Amino acid sequence: MSRAFVFDGEDPALGGTRGFARAHRGLVELTEDPLFLTARDRSEARRVGIVSGGGSGHEPLHAGFLGRGMLDAVAPGRVFASPHNRQVYEASKAVARTDGVVHVVKNYTGDRINFGIAAERLRNDGIEVRRVLVDDDLATDSADTATGRRGTAATVVVEKLLGAAADQGRGLDELAALGAEVAAASRSLAVAARAQTSLQTGLYAFDLGPDDLEYGVGIHGERAARTVRRPPLGELLDRMLDRIFAALPTGPDDLLVLVNGLGGTTRLELYGIFDAVAARLEAGRAHVTASLVGTYVPALDMHGFSLTLTRLRDDWPELWAAPALTPAFPTKEALG
Repeated sequence: MSRAFVFDGEDPALGGTRGFARAHRGLVELTEDPLFLTARDRSEARRVGIVSGGGSGHEPLHAGFLGRGMLDAVAPGRVFASPHNRQVYEASKAVARTDGVVHVVKNYTGDRINFGIAAERLRNDGIEVRRVLVDDDLATDSADTATGRRGTAATVVVEKLLGAAADQGRGLDELAALGAEVAAASRSLAVAARAQTSLQTGLYAFDLGPDDLEYGVGIHGERAARTVRRPPLGELLDRMLDRIFAALPTGPDDLLVLVNGLGGTTRLELYGIFDAVAARLEAGRAHVTASLVGTYVPALDMHGFSLTLTRLRDDWPELWAAPALTPAFPTKEALG
């Protein structure tokens, strides 16, 4: 048992959001009632505001991607909980441009409902809204899952490409179409060797044997559909890549590869995984045109990782490499 360093009786999401805004005050501005954050520096060429949000515990998603080249506003919810529709509504009103706003929404019931209510309120105010739904998680791609695939790490890819396109002055429908295409071209799968720790109790959310692996975990600390005996890492990566590749739509061989830590995985591990993944892909199946390695969409401190592949089309590599000035997205030089 190892309790988190949070204040007793205080909402850890609120304290973390306040601290984030204080630490990055040159880039983001905090509004507390209702709670949302906006970017201080935004391209004047934008005709559309880009708004996202979701539960806390996944930092740096989403607030870490506020700023020039990415998001205009973010509505953070409590840990693993959707933001209230009033947060989304006020955040969107604050950053709407002449053409309106695009909402980037991960496919979770609460997020869909609350972003949907906010969108209706915005339309009643005369503000045009489009939704881009991210649903990349193969672990939830089952007829038994009524809600369909959940949204996970591909959200970072959607937010980056949409933000760069918005900076070019593209219109509302064009951005919505682009976002839908990027989401459709992306698939993810995640595994975990240890659950996340409860912030309140210091206990693991579930127990797992030292030789076991949760295959197909989500980002809300839930157990996977299957617990498997842990194979050697190479076999595990082959299995994951085969599943993702089989689910990707056909298209160009150029891929964006995102190796994402779930919160308790070291960079040493993540870079080793990326090296092996890139070598396997370039051995014959595809060309790794772009990449991102690090902890960008964690589930608190879960020890695990996710793989995301996106088939890159048209000008998407240029959009990925376009400059972004945010608290968390790497600089163009760091992307390589």
